[in-house]
Amino acid sequence: MDGILPLWKPKGLTSHDCVFKIRKLLKMKKVGHTGTLDPEVDGVLPICLGKGTKIAEYITNAGKVYEGQVTIGRSTTTEDAEGETVEVKKVEIPISIAQIKHVMQDLTGVIEQTPPMYSAVKVNGKKLYEYARAGIPVERPKRKVHIYDLCLLDDEIEWKEGEARFSFRVHCSKGTYIRTLAVMIGEKLGYPSYMSSLTRTASGSFTRNECVTLEELEQSVKENRSIADFLFPLEKGLFHLPMFEMDELLLERVMNGAVLPIPENWSQGPVVMSYHNMAYAIYDIHSNKPDLIKPVKVIRNVKL
Repeated sequence: MDGILPLWKPKGLTSHDCVFKIRKLLKMKKVGHTGTLDPEVDGVLPICLGKGTKIAEYITNAGKVYEGQVTIGRSTTTEDAEGETVEVKKVEIPISIAQIKHVMQDLTGVIEQTPPMYSAVKVNGKKLYEYARAGIPVERPKRKVHIYDLCLLDDEIEWKEGEARFSFRVHCSKGTYIRTLAVMIGEKLGYPSYMSSLTRTASGSFTRNECVTLEELEQSVKENRSIADFLFPLEKGLFHLPMFEMDELLLERVMNGAVLPIPENWSQGPVVMSYHNMAYAIYDIHSNKPDLIKPVKVIRNVKL
């Protein structure tokens, strides 16, 4: 069984928990996810089955869309609602919609983030949350991420006990910490803040409406129904990459792992080599021979 299964991950489970459950349910070993979601976050989690695991990294690298809520006036150790309070500064002067929109515009584009201490980013071979739990201070590496779009979901601000809450939508690149983005929004408004809720509504080309729940999957298996209706082809997971359509002669060379001259109109970065709109391999420019392209991933094998 090969393909991409877009799962709606429930709150309370890790991404690995979901993979484990699906492996057991489908009696498959080759199952993988495409970008970790924290246990308290629900949303779109594409699961790769069979040959789909070969393209997991490319789905992970595609953009993602989240909807969440920022709370202004308090910060936490984990930068979300699960952590302990670090700082409180009551919002006594009302924040305007115009101020929030200005800050969000300012945070759109390429920005630099410092990952949260409670994250899986590794420093000297050890995850940051391990340092945090041990109370060991450590310098965190900064990273650049791309915020393609950041906007308010509506023009409503909820005021309660010196705190302000509002909802947002963000389309961002791989590696973006939305918790940290919520903190950055607060900093630009002059207050401590944290991410009070979060849902991933899209991952690459996979959206909320295409997802299946674990309960629906379990019911299908229990009733001996095929899960084919829930599966998407590998090509959907590669939608964001340019495709190069091959003829049969070139397909044969690609299936033999040939290094090739750069074709005309070749795109920069990884390119999907397709035949009759089916993906067979991914090629990129040779690192040592810039006038050649080489295979970086074989997706399908075919006898010619």
